[in-house]
Amino acid sequence: MFYLSPHAEQSNYYSSGISFFSLVAPNEELFYNTVAFYLDFGFKEVAVYDRNSPKQKGDTDHCATSEKETWLLVNGEGDAQGNDITIKIRLVRNPQGWKDGQAWNDAPNAHDAADWRGSNQSLVFYTPHMKRILRLLKEKNIPFQCQPSEDNVIEVYCHDPLGTLVGFTKKANPFATSIAGPFVSLKPQPVEEGIIKLSPEESRPATPGGTPKRKKRIGVMTSGGDAPGMNAAVRAVVRMTIARGCESYAIYEGYTGLVKGGNFIRKMSWEDVRGWLSEGGTLIGTARCKEFRERPGRLAGAKNLILNGIDALIICGGDGSLTGADIFRREWPNLLEELVKTGELQREQIEPYMHLNIAGLVGSIDNDMTGTDATIGCYSSLTRICQAVDYIDATAYSHSRAFVVEVMGRHCGWLALMAGVSTGADFVFLPEKPPASDWEDDMCAIISKHRGMGKRKTIVIVAEGATDADLNPITASYVKDVLSGKLHLDTRITTLGHVQRGGTACAYDRMLATLQGVEAVDAILEATPETPSPVIVVNENKISRKPLMEAVEQTQAGAACIARKDFEGAMKLRDREFEEYHRLFMATTKLDDPLNKAPEDKRLKIAIIHVGAPAGGINAATRAAATYCLSRGHRPFAINNGFPGLVRHDSVRELDWITVDSWAIRGGSEIGTNRTLPSEDMGMVAWYFQKYKFDGLLIIGGFEAYHALTELYEAREAYPAFRIPMTCLPATISNNVPGTEFSIGSDTCLNALVEYCDAIKQSASASRRRVFVVECQGGRSGYVATMAGLSVGALAVYTPEDGINLTTLQSDIEHLRESFANDRGMNRAGKLILRNERASKTYTTQVIADIIREEANGRFESRTAVPGHVQQGGTPSPMDRVRAVRLAIRCIQFMEDNYTPIQEEGQEAGKGCLDRPETAAVIGIKGASVVFTGVHELREKEHTDWEMRRPRRGFWRDLKSIVDTLSGRYGVPGQD
Repeated sequence: MFYLSPHAEQSNYYSSGISFFSLVAPNEELFYNTVAFYLDFGFKEVAVYDRNSPKQKGDTDHCATSEKETWLLVNGEGDAQGNDITIKIRLVRNPQGWKDGQAWNDAPNAHDAADWRGSNQSLVFYTPHMKRILRLLKEKNIPFQCQPSEDNVIEVYCHDPLGTLVGFTKKANPFATSIAGPFVSLKPQPVEEGIIKLSPEESRPATPGGTPKRKKRIGVMTSGGDAPGMNAAVRAVVRMTIARGCESYAIYEGYTGLVKGGNFIRKMSWEDVRGWLSEGGTLIGTARCKEFRERPGRLAGAKNLILNGIDALIICGGDGSLTGADIFRREWPNLLEELVKTGELQREQIEPYMHLNIAGLVGSIDNDMTGTDATIGCYSSLTRICQAVDYIDATAYSHSRAFVVEVMGRHCGWLALMAGVSTGADFVFLPEKPPASDWEDDMCAIISKHRGMGKRKTIVIVAEGATDADLNPITASYVKDVLSGKLHLDTRITTLGHVQRGGTACAYDRMLATLQGVEAVDAILEATPETPSPVIVVNENKISRKPLMEAVEQTQAGAACIARKDFEGAMKLRDREFEEYHRLFMATTKLDDPLNKAPEDKRLKIAIIHVGAPAGGINAATRAAATYCLSRGHRPFAINNGFPGLVRHDSVRELDWITVDSWAIRGGSEIGTNRTLPSEDMGMVAWYFQKYKFDGLLIIGGFEAYHALTELYEAREAYPAFRIPMTCLPATISNNVPGTEFSIGSDTCLNALVEYCDAIKQSASASRRRVFVVECQGGRSGYVATMAGLSVGALAVYTPEDGINLTTLQSDIEHLRESFANDRGMNRAGKLILRNERASKTYTTQVIADIIREEANGRFESRTAVPGHVQQGGTPSPMDRVRAVRLAIRCIQFMEDNYTPIQEEGQEAGKGCLDRPETAAVIGIKGASVVFTGVHELREKEHTDWEMRRPRRGFWRDLKSIVDTLSGRYGVPGQD
């Protein structure tokens, strides 16, 4: 007789459903085999716990005796909709009742006639795809029993590696007397519905022999010194590998993990790299490994790759790490043969993996790799240096002190040089360009000249590897002694050290690492056994591939050139910008060099004007143009407050060196700017140009500046005063000027927006189930939204070019539902949607947030965030500063090259410029080149969309598909 509880009528009083099943494995082999077993049947890995990992902490959800835990999930759909199933697989060493050497939960013999259902406890799952289950069991050679028979199968049973009886049934519930018909839903269903999802490998095309096609497995590792942006590279490699239908593995702790194998080589899922963009350093660890330099270490590495089925590696590191990878590839066939001969591996094990493909990503804060303009981490490191020098600047000015700042760069002076250009330093010391033997007198003369002109502070930047021409080290302490002894300056030393290596990656490094990671995966998939190992590089604005060993050999040749005092050879081996920047730096800091002066009859009066909205870096451009003019003997004039300042107030002033010297680090516009075009009073503009006899015009600004240049060009026929060389230097956060792929100020904007979004995303993550809709500036150009989306890992990006419609919103809301369903309460769960301010008149930021909130049905919530003019940034970014210097000085050189004296009067004046329309041009970066493009070409409709105020085609439009792919917006292979 059963006792009936008083509460029995309350059916949900004690339990309302299944939370999870727990399985215990006694050793690592059974643990990983069991995980693989359930992954084959479509379970997804949603959480991993390792008690020995310093980055993970156990909580009450983890068993106290568990060494490792893997949580697997399968989502219920169709008839079982809402019945998600979680299995926790736990590694517990020597659990109670188990003796070393004994079998664990021995499974019955496959030919046992007994009904397995009565032999042990079992887990039984519902599936509408019984034929696929049977096919998978046969291909995996897993013994099974069918009920009532294989010809008329309703249930099938097998055993997992732990001996647990696992069943699959067509019955949606145990009380069903017949098999349920297809489930009908009003919403679109995936191709494979049902609670058991077969693995992606199961659905791939079979080879002619009938064996399923083996999925390529690509490993990724970080090696050598850490660099900001490495996590972005790993994230891009992992997700693009999965998106391309392959499997991704992370090799922890660099080559050390490759040599040790085991748990150092881990399969990565889509969610494993969520939130990595905002993390500094490398989350998969890095190490310098002595063992891998020896053949036994490489043998161990080869064995571990074969055991994990990996035959492709993407390595992010410096030249040493990439050299080791190429050696490993060359030795690969011999290593495999040796492993077979010694009995470490069988011939059958190595046959599918006879060729190893390698791709390199250069992660180095020094930017010391030849053949690329930038390495992953270099601009983040430069940002740290510039921030430190900017802070030092204030105290140096207050006390009229000199500061000697030591930065990293043992064999490469890129950081020191770019910091000098960015901060307006007085002197720099580089390994590649040692000063002359009388450098002490030369440095003191330059600094004395600056002090004599009224400068209160002195900044000298020294690379740690700086030497004189005889390779005698030039140390920060020695420079301090020179400044104190000869100039009697109160001098301090600041050594930045590893501060330069730390912190989160800047926007550019995140974008660079992401795009290079995507390119590396494509390079691996396109590689053949004969293809040389590539390294992924960037030149100006173009991602490309270069033979890895060619780049490494040239890099090592640079250090060798310095060692044998061939400094000219070392300079030639640096990137194409390096020598130019050094020349420009010296031209703007050494003002009285007679060798740098232009001939008397070639000295010009050059006007500089700002037109449009403020953008970070326009003051740096103005400073560079003015100081270069002064060093060449020209006379720079600032037109204050745009064209209205000229025609209404005759607001023109000649610039001197001390006035502009401190402008390098200032945001906004020191000479004032507005959006008014010269057509408001073209006659008065021409009259003032005639009055001051300007020989050239530099217009710095956005689309309005480009429009102004077009109007001045078209007015040349009527006004001879405009028959002079004129250039537009694009400077706008919107990056919407035709003729260039990059505008000054856009990088500052992206850094401000990325920092803002990181903070917003942190808030969203803390709230677990929250999505923020962030409104971005950019006018009718989606550049800012797209590139920010790439940098912060936005779930979706809405731009004016693509617009917004209800179908898009429905799809993205469904994606949000699935994304939050897969989170299972894990960290870094915040979601962002970026919307350009003019993406749609109907679907405003608030409307989108309200629609999401309504459709979420309480599962998650939405908020809006509008950073507004914060996006214009404060202090300009180093990238905007250095590019502003280079492009501004190129503009002055363009005027020098195209100047012809106006000697005739009347309508014949300046006939040379009238006959040469290319003398009115926009400077820009296109692909791998800096180019000038005449406005007579750009103004045509095939180049400029005048109504939308943007170029007809932006290079970044192609990158939006990468944003969508890496966010999983249109689905992830193997996930529904």
